[in-house]
Amino acid sequence: MLSEESKKELEAALGKYPDKRSAVMDALRIAQKGNGGHLAKEDMDEIASMLEMRPVEVNAAAAFYTMYNIERPVGKYHIQVCRNISCSLLGAEHLIKHMERTLGIGTGQTTPDKLFTLSTVECLGSCGTAPMMQINDDYYENLTETRIDELLKTLK
Repeated sequence: MLSEESKKELEAALGKYPDKRSAVMDALRIAQKGNGGHLAKEDMDEIASMLEMRPVEVNAAAAFYTMYNIERPVGKYHIQVCRNISCSLLGAEHLIKHMERTLGIGTGQTTPDKLFTLSTVECLGSCGTAPMMQINDDYYENLTETRIDELLKTLK
């Protein structure tokens, strides 16, 4: 269930949209933020009710975009590594393997201390600065093993 704070934030956000249904992505973002970084089925059902949509429509929007974590809690730092063509050509797969070894987890897993979740995504829209990744809401570009190691040390 959405927290009272999330409900208030969503109600305030609705004023930005001429049609309630247009607020679905904003609503999903608000719900995910208020639920520790993931979306529960109950959250999406409540959003559907508030936006006068069918639950399947809300779920479809959440399932389509990689920025939403459905029914899967993520670590404090959600690392999403782009593996699309530009990033792959410039070493993304090698960097993903490096992070798996460094963090001791596989792609799609969370460290036992719940600090890091490692995911791959198809495109983060920063092809000119490949290889790149997103950690929570921040982009990190022109990655190397050394840069990743330095970054991970600052997050621990």
